[in-house]
Amino acid sequence: MSSKRILFIARSELISPVLSRLRQEGYELLMSESLEGALKIISQKSPALIFSQVAMPGFRIHDLLDALESQEMQRRVIAVAEQGTAREAQQILEAGAGDYWLAPLQWDKVKAVLPGSSPQQAQNRTSVSEPGKHEIIGSHPAMQKVMALARQVASSKASVLISGESGTGKEMFARFLHNNSPRHAGPFVAVNCAALPEHLLESELFGHEKGAFTGAISRKVGKFELAHQGTILLDEISEMDLALQAKLLRVLQESEIDRVGGTDTVRVDVRVLATTNRNIEECARRGEFRQDLFYRLNVIPLRLPPLRERKDDILVLAGHFIRHYSTQYGLPAMEPDEEAAGWLVEYDWPGNVRELQNLMERAVLLAGQSGVIRTRHFLLEEDDLQDILEESQGNHAEEESLPFTQDDAAVAAIDPGGDDEIYPIHEMEKRMIMKSLKKTGGNRTQASELLGISVRTLRNKLSEYKKQGLVVS
Repeated sequence: MSSKRILFIARSELISPVLSRLRQEGYELLMSESLEGALKIISQKSPALIFSQVAMPGFRIHDLLDALESQEMQRRVIAVAEQGTAREAQQILEAGAGDYWLAPLQWDKVKAVLPGSSPQQAQNRTSVSEPGKHEIIGSHPAMQKVMALARQVASSKASVLISGESGTGKEMFARFLHNNSPRHAGPFVAVNCAALPEHLLESELFGHEKGAFTGAISRKVGKFELAHQGTILLDEISEMDLALQAKLLRVLQESEIDRVGGTDTVRVDVRVLATTNRNIEECARRGEFRQDLFYRLNVIPLRLPPLRERKDDILVLAGHFIRHYSTQYGLPAMEPDEEAAGWLVEYDWPGNVRELQNLMERAVLLAGQSGVIRTRHFLLEEDDLQDILEESQGNHAEEESLPFTQDDAAVAAIDPGGDDEIYPIHEMEKRMIMKSLKKTGGNRTQASELLGISVRTLRNKLSEYKKQGLVVS
């Protein structure tokens, strides 16, 4: 068995976010989209770790797990679900999977389970050790007040409860606290408390011993142990089951954990940060959250203001994201025109900073070589895409002079040339779709977001192009 071989049984767009990093780390990547192909690879190549999509056309992860068990091929399988449920997670773990994750794959999470990782190596791999990194952008008085408090308490071990609407940057603040603390050289471990049911979350937090429950085929080190001498972030803590809250309270009070099914107590030195997008104090009054745990977590409360309450920061943040994505995609420097800037300031931003970031990435890609971001690049109306497509014809000759990759060739195949030629809208639609896929490295989810369409619509369009003989990566 090679510790440098990893098998992916999944569609390419699901795993593309981590492929380049894995290759840089020297891992041999094996891929299949069928049970027969996967079993053949396992038999011949003996991968040490398998990431498997829960279901694809003609494939179910249960069939893989059954086959591995019947053929006595012991492999760690991590199930990856696009839209998981607690019941599905329980069934798959009981069938023998080593873990159950929600898509998309994230590098920080993948690198912590790479073959050969010991608990200590996993600690190191989940650490973020650069003080000053994850600086928070914002000059509005409300944000400066929160920042001042964060700086004041960063060096302590006090628990911090970070509250705010979705997209306000709660995890960013948690990382800021960690990176500006004496623990910055230790691990930073984040756990989504809303993603798993109670018994699975308990195992995720505290670990379990081999045989502790059906599917526990080996000992698992929990997140608290992985975060030893570092920081643990309990994301969306208000979604945690009341029974598990009692066990968490003991950990906070005694600084020790008990693995599920274990008999030995394990001491841990961990700073605890928690986030919530609900009014957790009101939840405690209604009996939906333990008051004693609330008081234990709420030693330092940080409330992040929504973006609509700090409009002075909108253009500053927009400019930051525009510069970031212009550099990332190799595009010229650009800025919003007066109309676009006015729209940005007046918009209500229900998705807060995360929504602004996603919108700026889309706008940068659609503005392309123009150097100016206009409101139509936000794709607010159906006619905006037509305007962008018509505008992009003027850049056609320049784009064709670029070095060709496979994606460039696909673009050229649908845009044969001639500055003065006019193309039907459906042909220009193909061009924009292929361009978005090129810019996102083939990630269909990101491409669909940039185009303002659903992933299903994008998938259907690509299927049409394949039937027409167009090579689509």
